[in-house]
Amino acid sequence: MLLLALDTATPAVTVALHDGETVLASSSQVDARRHGELLLPAVDRVLKEAGLALDAVTGVVVGVGPGPYTGLRVGLVTAAAFSSALGVPVHGLCTLDGLAYASGIDEPFAVATDARRKEVYWARYEDHRTRVTDAAVDRPAEIAGRLAGLPVVGAGARLYPEAFPDARDPEHQSAAALAALAAEKLAAGGEGFLDPLPLYLRRPDAQVPKNYKVVTPK
Repeated sequence: MLLLALDTATPAVTVALHDGETVLASSSQVDARRHGELLLPAVDRVLKEAGLALDAVTGVVVGVGPGPYTGLRVGLVTAAAFSSALGVPVHGLCTLDGLAYASGIDEPFAVATDARRKEVYWARYEDHRTRVTDAAVDRPAEIAGRLAGLPVVGAGARLYPEAFPDARDPEHQSAAALAALAAEKLAAGGEGFLDPLPLYLRRPDAQVPKNYKVVTPK
């Protein structure tokens, strides 16, 4: 088994290689505006560090979000391209699940990432392997009461400390954790993966202007 994992649903452009037992190489850079520029060089970097060629990959793991439109699409399209070119499966995982898994927390907690517009993407967990709510998007003040007393993992907790006073690490997504979670699921029979489709949760910021004038010929 050689899994190539990547996630661009958050400001972290993160890539890792996992052989089913351990992480062979990983790369993470936090830059919310350069997902497309940074992702492929990061893939090249982890392959070089591991001393492996791309055609050794037997499966692709990708974070499906939730996340902002542009960044999220970069990772999903790249995963689909690798899957098609290599003839290997692509396994989708909720980005929040990767953060939860990396936390190692074995008590109830939540994950919250920055959704912009003064909102967070979030979900509740029974432990670092078990999500108990669907991913959602809300303003921090609207969910503070529901998460009162719980540790909250992720950048969303650090952005809104008044709503989430017990912020925990990790702050950013790690493809290494996502790959380890995927390897665990594959070893257990391959259940629990998502289709590699974007989990947006809301409409895009960019909208077609109303009453715009059509200038192309009919």
